[in-house]
Formats: sequence, C-alpha cells, structure tokens
Amino acid sequence: MNLARAAVLLWAWGSLQAFEIVEKEDIFQRTPCPAFLMFDNAAYLADMSFELPCHCKPEEVPAVVWYYQKHLGSSHTTVLTDFDGRVLAEAAHVRVGSDLLARFSIRMFSLLVFRAQPEDSGLYFCGTRKGDYFYAYDVDIQSGEGMVATFRDLGQEPFADEYHGSLHVFTTFWEWTPCDRCGVRGEQWRIGLCYLQSPDLAPRFRKTLPGVVSCGSRAVPRTLQAQAKDHTPELLVRSCMVPCQNATTVHRGVMAIFNYVSKVGSRPWVPQVPIQYHQQRLGHGLVISCPGARPEHAVAWDKDHQGFYRTQYLKGVNRSMRVFIDHGNHLHIRFAQLDDRGTYYCWRQGVRLAGFRLGMTSRGHYKVSFSDPEVRSAVELTLIGYLLITAVFVTIHLCRCCCSLFRCYPSFSS
Repeated sequence: MNLARAAVLLWAWGSLQAFEIVEKEDIFQRTPCPAFLMFDNAAYLADMSFELPCHCKPEEVPAVVWYYQKHLGSSHTTVLTDFDGRVLAEAAHVRVGSDLLARFSIRMFSLLVFRAQPEDSGLYFCGTRKGDYFYAYDVDIQSGEGMVATFRDLGQEPFADEYHGSLHVFTTFWEWTPCDRCGVRGEQWRIGLCYLQSPDLAPRFRKTLPGVVSCGSRAVPRTLQAQAKDHTPELLVRSCMVPCQNATTVHRGVMAIFNYVSKVGSRPWVPQVPIQYHQQRLGHGLVISCPGARPEHAVAWDKDHQGFYRTQYLKGVNRSMRVFIDHGNHLHIRFAQLDDRGTYYCWRQGVRLAGFRLGMTSRGHYKVSFSDPEVRSAVELTLIGYLLITAVFVTIHLCRCCCSLFRCYPSFSS
C-alpha cells in the first residue's frame, strides 16, 4: 500500500515538473520574425494613446530601438529611443501639441505614444541600434476636427458608403462605450474611422480584410487618398439607462470630521466625490478635464442637477455655443459669465468621479499666454484688422498714383 502511494506521489510530482517545464518554454518562446518586412495597418483618432508591441525579436538582442519615418523610403528617420530601451515619458507629463519625441515611452519592447496627433501618422519600425528591422506598423491618426456626430434619438443615420469605380470608402465603427451615467438617463457612443477597399493598394502592407486599410494608410496611392479625403470620422450617439452598481462612499476621516461638526449644529453637506475649487475671471475662457479620462472613454458632464448631453452640447452642433464638450471629452466655457457659477460634475465610465466648484471674480491678474485660444483669437483678429487697413491704404495710394500717371487726377489750381 505504501509503495502504491509513493508511486502516485512520484507520478504527480513528475507531472508538475513537466507542466512547469512546458510553461517556461512558452514564456521564453519567441515568435519568428518574417523574412520579408511587412507593415501592420492601425488607425486611431487624434488625442488617443496607443501601443505598438514588437511581436518578434531575436534572442540575442537585449533591447529594441524604435524608428519613425513619414513615408516609406524617406531619407529622414527619427530614432525614438535612448538606445537602452528605457522609459522616456509618462502619460501624466504629456502636454497637448508637444513634439512626438516628448510623447512616447518604451515598455517591455513595446512603443507607447501618448495623445497622438495627425502629424504622427507614418511608419514605425522595431529593430536594433544598427538599423536592422524586425517588425513594422503603418499608423494612421485621423483628425477629429471635421468629425460628424450622428444622433440615433433624432432619427439620424451614419454616412452612406461611397463608391468611385473600384474604390469603396466606408466607416468602420468601434464597439459601443459603456453608458456614461448611472441611475439617470445617459448616453453612449461609438467612434467610426474612415476605411477603404481597393485592388490598387501596395502589397507590403498587411490588411485585416483583403484589400481593406484605413484611408490615411501609406498603402493608399495619392490619387485614391484625394478621393477619400472628404470622408471624415463619425461619432454615433444614442441614449441609455443603467442602474448604479455601488454607491460612492466618503473617506472615513472626512466623515469623522463631519460627524464632530454636526454635534454643534445641523449636519453639513457631505460631498459624494472629491471637489476642486476654482475662481475664474469674468469674460475669460475655461477648459475643464475629467481626471484620468481619454477620448475613447465614456465621459459625461453635469452642472449641479443639469445634465450636459451631447445631443445639445457637443462641439459643432451649434456654432454659437458658449458652453460645449469637445471630442476629447473636455468641457469648454467661453467668455465666463456669472451664470456659470456652480458645481460641475464629471462622470467616467458610468461612475461620478469628481466635482469642480466654480466661482467668478472680476479682479485679479490675468497671465497672458499664447496657449490660450482666446488670446490667439484676439491676436489673429488684430492682425487681420491691421492687414485690412494696410490693404485699403495701399489701394488708395495706388489709385492716386495711377490717376496721376494717366493725367486723371483732378486739378485744383484753377
């Protein structure tokens, strides 16, 4: 009997050892690199962050180097690494409009690009410091400036597909986001990017479907890109209603202070989310961001008990809007007024996340910065005014000179 038990234990131990060896082999197994370099097509919306994994790497290479080219065969190649494969940037430190070299990181051989811009479109290569390439991507960053919003509740439909001979231009939609609010009526949406199908695409670019790539892909000839340039990204919005899963609780320390203060008088107001206070100068603009939110997240905004729904407050719905939500989920308040005072709540992925208590003041020093859109608009209007005045002045003097030359100028001597 003891011998049988010992045999069973030895068999079980051997099985575990075999399982452990197989698992280690799977961990350290490397995908063989292709003999002929191909480009994987990937498309994103502007201001999104994306990751490009280096799917294959020789065993003897300890660290990878990422390269960037605007076009295939370009003489200018940007090196996106410090040659040691270390992290060079963090998402929290990235500012809008900064250069690509300040908006990337390398983690576990993968390239991370934060807040991508249309100028970042191009070819990305994973290789060595000697310039040997293992894997490559064809990245298309589509601008959200001309994005068209379609509201299902209003009976609107997305763009129809376009056909130009053998060229088929259409919109590919992502999955629906979660409902942006809970317990009340909310909204959910899906982003649609421009794609095309044609038999005239470059063969070195790998497609998800036969002959299908994004409209800004380097596999698309310029003649076809010109025909598809008017097909902008889309945003499909519909209403939703979901119950709240877990109620948000206040920190114990804050509750203890409130309980102590309530012994003196009536119980004070207890915030359900962290509140940030801000004093805004009248007549100036303000942009509020939801903490940790990205363009692909389901983000909603409320003012006190009033919901800012995209059906009415999305950028582009009305050109004269003073308060609107852009496609990056930021809340814009232009030319702040006294009526803008209140508490603005931010929802992310269906959970109320933070609040902003906004007050108004007519005093205080306002630091002028060209990063402020209102300052840039004022400078542009001033320059345009000066140009118009200069053009009128020059035109009048040219007319007088021409009249004098052809003896048309009236004489006042008589």
